[in-house]
Amino acid sequence: MKLAFMEIPSPVGILKLVATENALVAVLWENENPKRVRLAELIEQVDHPILLETQKQLREYFAGTRQQFDLPLDFEGTVFQKKVWQALLSIPFGETRSYRDIAEQVGNIKAVRAVGAANGKNPISIIAPCHRVVGANGKLVGFAGGLDNKEILLRLESV
Repeated sequence: MKLAFMEIPSPVGILKLVATENALVAVLWENENPKRVRLAELIEQVDHPILLETQKQLREYFAGTRQQFDLPLDFEGTVFQKKVWQALLSIPFGETRSYRDIAEQVGNIKAVRAVGAANGKNPISIIAPCHRVVGANGKLVGFAGGLDNKEILLRLESV
């Protein structure tokens, strides 16, 4: 299966948006590790309706006029990863959670490290807000887009 993509400029660098015919499957970073999120063959398609809507909603988010995304999402991963990524979607704009909080939410308090690993593999960055997950001490830790970008996103949300 081939996936459509387009690249857009943003305050956190060039973002690569990737979609199937029916759903967004990835928001990737400019200096993305190609092994972090494995995808099928990509075909540039700048008129793809889901990619255009994602671009519009991300522009609104970066402009400070959108706090919640309304897009069809299709996460590709293990059952556990999908539970973690669904938990990310429940973190309200302007709030953070610890890896332990997410582990509790997915029903396995001992899975803090596994939550961290799943968080690091989140294919739909920003939309599924892995940037809102911080260390138990509140410090910024691990982020595929880099800690500088994590700080920019949290500052945008005034956290």
